[in-house]
Amino acid sequence: MATQYFTATSLDGYIADEHNSLDWLFQIDDADGAAEHNITEFLGNVGAMCMGATTYEWIVVNDPPENWAKNYGDRPCWVFTHRTLPAIPGANLRFVSGSVESVHKEMAEAAGEQNIWVLGGGDLAGQFADAGLLDEIIAGIAPVTLGAGAPVLPRRILSARMKLVEVTHNGQWAELRYRLSR
Repeated sequence: MATQYFTATSLDGYIADEHNSLDWLFQIDDADGAAEHNITEFLGNVGAMCMGATTYEWIVVNDPPENWAKNYGDRPCWVFTHRTLPAIPGANLRFVSGSVESVHKEMAEAAGEQNIWVLGGGDLAGQFADAGLLDEIIAGIAPVTLGAGAPVLPRRILSARMKLVEVTHNGQWAELRYRLSR
């Protein structure tokens, strides 16, 4: 079981634009279906997931509720927030606040032998890294630059903690996989 930050990022290092929008992401050509296949394969090994409030709010506003089951199935999802947020009908959600350490154990129990996916954002992934709970960073590099926005990982993690273990090409995407030491 691994805790993985699997994310898409622009070539210049942003996961969302300056308006916290992910619209840029869905404009990338996936005619050969490589990116879709990659996500499906990744999700096959995910037993639990988490995200921050900004990511969750973007999904609530921009993705029809029925897509939750299609995209994430019945996987339990922890949403880290300090606000009251609307629940997506039928989604297996837990709204939490506080440190990632206090929630990680519960997530690991729910995931069983499968992985935990830190979906976003970058600051939440950084909190897992700071706590020594992030095992991998998997970054899909998109052929787009945004110029500003939410950084992929707003933390300093030096190369002594990161080991490049895989580089793959998926259609328009380059994917980098790093293993983190604790």
